[in-house]
Amino acid sequence: MSTWDLSETKHHVLICNGGSCLRNQGDEVTLAIRAEIALHGAEDYFHTTRTKCNGRCEDACVVMVYPEGIWYKEMTPETVRTLVREHLLQGNPLYEHMSYYFHNNRFSPTGNGTRGVLRSAAVKKEAKKGSL
Repeated sequence: MSTWDLSETKHHVLICNGGSCLRNQGDEVTLAIRAEIALHGAEDYFHTTRTKCNGRCEDACVVMVYPEGIWYKEMTPETVRTLVREHLLQGNPLYEHMSYYFHNNRFSPTGNGTRGVLRSAAVKKEAKKGSL
């Protein structure tokens, strides 16, 4: 196993490859996000890791982006390509796929507690302040 030089890394992207996520294109999502990162020549800036189950099976396929602490739900090969271009390269999170984000030293839900993320005024306000 290689040891990565993380000194240039801006984001760590964790892709769930637990059972539910694998049944919802987890492997394809992993390959797509890595291919999109490579397409942009950004391998030194974005490190990806496959994980086992992260406990959000109803949100499959789950992708988490750090250091922001944003948890994305229902990701597909198409949406992770957008995630690379918009969030990782441009700094614009994909609000419609966010389920949680780290704020005030805790994870805050972005929706109403169940499926579906609301584009709430609070989430938009945090994004504008740069807290998101």
